Amino acid sequence: MTLIKSISGIRGTIGGKVGDNLTPVDAVKFASAYGTFLKNNSNIKDQKLKVVIGRDARISGPMIHNLVVNTLIGLGIDVIDLGLSTTPTVEIAVPLEKADGGIILTASHNPKQWNALKLLNDKGEFLSGAEGAKILEIAEAEAFDFVDVDSLGEVTENNAYMDIHIDEVLELPLVDAEIVKTKKFKVVVDGVNSSGGIIIPKLLEEMGVEVVKLYCEPNGHFPHNPEPLKEHLGDICKLVVEEKADFGIVVDPDVDRLAFISNDGEMFGEEYTLVAVADYVLSKTPGNTVSNMSSSRALRDITEKHNGSYQASAVGEVNVVELMKATNAIIGGEGNGGIIYPEIHYGRDALVGVALFLTYLANQDKTVAELRASYPQYYMSKNKIELTPQINVDAILESLTATYKNEQISTIDGVKIDFATEWVHLRKSNTEPIIRIYTEAPTQAEADTLAERFVTELKQIASI
Repeated sequence: MTLIKSISGIRGTIGGKVGDNLTPVDAVKFASAYGTFLKNNSNIKDQKLKVVIGRDARISGPMIHNLVVNTLIGLGIDVIDLGLSTTPTVEIAVPLEKADGGIILTASHNPKQWNALKLLNDKGEFLSGAEGAKILEIAEAEAFDFVDVDSLGEVTENNAYMDIHIDEVLELPLVDAEIVKTKKFKVVVDGVNSSGGIIIPKLLEEMGVEVVKLYCEPNGHFPHNPEPLKEHLGDICKLVVEEKADFGIVVDPDVDRLAFISNDGEMFGEEYTLVAVADYVLSKTPGNTVSNMSSSRALRDITEKHNGSYQASAVGEVNVVELMKATNAIIGGEGNGGIIYPEIHYGRDALVGVALFLTYLANQDKTVAELRASYPQYYMSKNKIELTPQINVDAILESLTATYKNEQISTIDGVKIDFATEWVHLRKSNTEPIIRIYTEAPTQAEADTLAERFVTELKQIASI
């Protein structure tokens, strides 16, 4: 059982001992720290602050939700309660409500025993590292000051925001629901029994798509590992073929990651979700792109095809967003299926990805499998090495940097070495003595071989 405190929020497994897991006491403590942080940084002294809250369909969601809402009330903060929602929906709601922040109760792709508090600023964007660190300090010191009975916050329920989110997506200039309707697409949706099972089918139906639902009951009982990876998606791959569907859509429990299944039942590839959507967006609005440095080189190739400039950020959504703003990127995201389209908001959003992809497909005389085959072909290998706590991971990475000093190297997030036709990215975990090793090459065999080579080199340096 685990409790992980980080600058992006707090997450852990439900139950167990206080401080070791995500218990009710820990939920209250961290919600108190976030509310206190907002109050300490507010210029408004004569009126209450306002926070938007939404949750995914996890079994523990209602419990954590009630604890967090009532904690904020005790701090004198008003709450806009979206109830069952998605991460991008809450992100959109914060500025629309002119709120001072937002909390999303979700552990994203983690299994059902996990939950988390993800924290937003008044723009509906994830907090910076410095802000997150300050909240951790407040939580550690338990420097909370709750209000008296006449100053308690109030709760306003608003169940309309998933519909509002859909409307915002459909109003985007590059989304054309009318042309999509003429194609009479048939799509299978795996909502992993969370809120994506509600909002994705509804969006598709608004765009005139015939929907075949798979695991779309939002009861929190995930029918498979909720991370949308190939090894977890046998059921939808099979159903797409059986239904003779045009493609399949898979989202994670909080609907910020998006994966497609091609019409032949094969994975389109999470890495290629962003590539395909960016190809469409850049064809209409040329510009720059950003993804994190563990994402596929294919986005760089597509960006350069459209005469744009590509840059890679450190891993983490907040880092991608920061670089997107600095480079005026038209679109960006993460290779895990996260689409960030600033035209609507700076956050990963599966709905935006679905609507843009459908519009692009409707304008192509290709099947989804043919579209995937038209892109540069890269293959990734993801590995890790577990080390003893005594081993100095930073020293190991510094040694490797010196060895490959004549190659193109980035050290903004671990060590990334770019070779002519392949790359390797090595990062240390923030929570455990692990080095993660990501490689990419033109073939799977080459990616695997490159990974094995660096696993061997790292073990030699570490003498393990």
